Amino acid sequence: MDDIPITLLRAMYVTMLRIRRFEEHVARLVERGEIKTPCHLYIGQEAVAAGICAALRVDDQIFGTHRSHGHYLAKGGDMQAMMAEIYGKRTGCSRGRGGSMHLIAPEVGLLGTVPIVSGTIPLAVGAALAAMLQGCDRVTVAFFGDGAMEEGTAHESLNLAAHRRLPVVFVCENNLYSSHLSLFERRARDNIVDAAAAHGLVGIRVDGNDAEAVHAAASQAVARARSGGGATFLECRTYRWRGHVGPSWDLDVGVKRKDELREWLSRDPIARLRQSLVSAGVPTEVLDRLDDDVQAEVARAEAYAKQSPYPAADELTMHVFYSEDASR
Repeated sequence: MDDIPITLLRAMYVTMLRIRRFEEHVARLVERGEIKTPCHLYIGQEAVAAGICAALRVDDQIFGTHRSHGHYLAKGGDMQAMMAEIYGKRTGCSRGRGGSMHLIAPEVGLLGTVPIVSGTIPLAVGAALAAMLQGCDRVTVAFFGDGAMEEGTAHESLNLAAHRRLPVVFVCENNLYSSHLSLFERRARDNIVDAAAAHGLVGIRVDGNDAEAVHAAASQAVARARSGGGATFLECRTYRWRGHVGPSWDLDVGVKRKDELREWLSRDPIARLRQSLVSAGVPTEVLDRLDDDVQAEVARAEAYAKQSPYPAADELTMHVFYSEDASR
């Protein structure tokens, strides 16, 4: 707390509020049947995206997963464009063609989100290699879940990053579930972070519900990467409050997590950062006004999405094959 300026803590708090309120509203829209695309909600994990992205520059690049609304917002993506995308509208960040899981905002360094487990880890390594070959000090971040560490491409990517000392930060958001399988239904040991040492990387386990701790670890990792010190693997321990996909809480396709969920609700990352801000002297009414402002922003995003047009029928085959006409 003492090392992080109060202005930055407040900015991270606003980022986390924007993610939480957006996701809560999307959950309600899904329940009402207004949104049709499958939505993997980021509720409960906000401190990871906020803490990591606050350590990055605008030109630093990130890659996300199927659960990346939070990454998009934390990196500076436009909320209205994401809401329009989730509605399948032409004004969406992927022109209504990607839905919830295929987001992009290259203007702020989000090069794409992909639902294929571990699919973006090698892409991030490739982007980091490009930065090295170009001689620039840009850093790349790969966000992925704990299930990705059971894929071969993840380990191949860690090995290449270590061997070439690439400017990449691997962020494993370990929410203890891969789809519907808990950690010990898939693994003999709770040792995901040990993969870093096995491949010659710095590996750090951090409380993923503590935005300050996440930011401190990310700042060190980003500084190491930018100065030529190579890659870092961060395991951020957290928990998703909702089901693997959709707005459900405790019962998710036969998986009951009620007892666990009760414990993790008490570790609410937003409530923890709010308490830090209050302890630092920020009045509660100021924090309440920030929340009101965010709620209004979410409402504006919904209104924008609803009044936006759907893609025209003749756009259906666009971007499937290469075309000289990229203007549309």
